[in-house]
Amino acid sequence: MELRHLRYFIAVGEEQHYGRAAARLRLAQPALSRQIQDLEGEIGFKLFERLPRGVKLSDAGKTFLGEARRILLEVDEATTRARRVALGESGTLRVGFVESISWHGVVPESFRLFRQHQTDAELQLHPLSSQDQVEAIRSRRLDAGFLFSMASIGRDLIQLPVLVHKVVLAVPKGDPLTRLKTVRLRDLQEVAFVWFPRRENPTYYDRLMQACFRGGLKTPHIIQEAVDHSTMLSLVSCRMGVAFASDATRWRLPDGVSLLPIRDLKFPLPFSVVWRRDNTSPLLAKFVAEVRGLDHPI
Repeated sequence: MELRHLRYFIAVGEEQHYGRAAARLRLAQPALSRQIQDLEGEIGFKLFERLPRGVKLSDAGKTFLGEARRILLEVDEATTRARRVALGESGTLRVGFVESISWHGVVPESFRLFRQHQTDAELQLHPLSSQDQVEAIRSRRLDAGFLFSMASIGRDLIQLPVLVHKVVLAVPKGDPLTRLKTVRLRDLQEVAFVWFPRRENPTYYDRLMQACFRGGLKTPHIIQEAVDHSTMLSLVSCRMGVAFASDATRWRLPDGVSLLPIRDLKFPLPFSVVWRRDNTSPLLAKFVAEVRGLDHPI
């Protein structure tokens, strides 16, 4: 049984006349009659009772007519839904992001624009570390992610630079460091640090350690590790120690924390949006286009 059999049957059932149904379908009447006979032969019962002038639905045919209409309506609705997905008007987009860059600028603005322009699509947001995002994108659990740029991300992924932040020092308000005119790395040799685990971003961790070593902070005094900016800043506000942070932290800075520039730490923090090269999602294409159109402070 094919969908055309149902369409032919519905036409005959509604017209109760082969000639009128054939004209409606723009089909030869003998061909239509054969199609209905084939359908009855396949399902094993008669759909029509033949009359001198036309036909009428059998009791089974009346039931089948209602079901046939429902099936075709569901097929039409499924086609419409699928077409909207194919055109990027519907569906689901899953995007990861590093929390510390989501408080202001390109990242939240891209989410706002997507919601504004793709009103029927679902946007799923996942705060994750850069490393976890890369793994999720590769395994197709995410469509894209905003993360720390990586030098060797792999040929299977595309990396579009969107942001560059600076590394600053988060210190408790009133800390002796706030009274210095200029803070240098060598001034931090005896200072207690809140740091992030190397496993969260080994490349960034190693580069930051090398930059500290070159500036005279050869062995930072790390007393506590924390996996995200919010926890690190909370610990700084509790006067547990100081922490290196992105200057984007200024958009969500606890009351008890100050940000200080470090004169001899030249360590840019580039961020990118990353996605699989073979991801052909129309929603993803529209999202990336929105990101490209934003004003990027690079």
